[in-house]
Amino acid sequence: MMQKYLRPTPWDQRNFHIPTYELTSISEEALHQSNEHEGHFTLKIDPLANTELLNKYGFYYVDTLIEPVCHKSALKFTEKDGVELSYNYNKSEILRITAEAFQGGRFHRDYNIPNFMADNRYVNWVKDLIEENQIMALKYEGSTAGFYAYEGNKILLLGMDASYRGKGLAKPFLSKGASEHFSLVDEDELVTSISPSNLPSLNLFISTGFKLRNTVDVYHKLNGSLPVGG
Repeated sequence: MMQKYLRPTPWDQRNFHIPTYELTSISEEALHQSNEHEGHFTLKIDPLANTELLNKYGFYYVDTLIEPVCHKSALKFTEKDGVELSYNYNKSEILRITAEAFQGGRFHRDYNIPNFMADNRYVNWVKDLIEENQIMALKYEGSTAGFYAYEGNKILLLGMDASYRGKGLAKPFLSKGASEHFSLVDEDELVTSISPSNLPSLNLFISTGFKLRNTVDVYHKLNGSLPVGG
């Protein structure tokens, strides 16, 4: 019988080939339930919460997530010739960019998860977003240079091809993508999530009109082992 504090995360289970859960509480009862099941567990907590029991139950810190938020009226638009958005793109190009664009996520920072599994998680996630028509390609002078992924008022991913980085394209891409995003949803705010270790991305969002709001610390736990050889 499923325990009440463990929420299954099947989108992670398909990549790690072990049961995966997110804990919905930091109570000792919830932490204890993570001992009763094999699997990989995620726990997101207020940075000021008491973490005394986390080590006892095998949880380890992996990342902090900051929530940048932008009101529609605060968006700072940056123009650049040759930059455009497109809903027509080559799927394999988007997946190629995905495979190498996200190396600093919390699963890459989890020493229990091999990098290839963390890479696959992003690729499979983007495959889903493509199927759900939640991807805008970012094009520069007609070539696919990156993509903007969204759901509701959330910016899920902003990925750029390595060969286009450092060329002054990030601000035009983000501002153009966010402007289009606002036109698609009946919301006054867009929100995203960024690790403070990713300073270029954090600075990009701040310079485009986003303000920092909430923060959560993320802990993981592995109870059992990953079938990496199978």
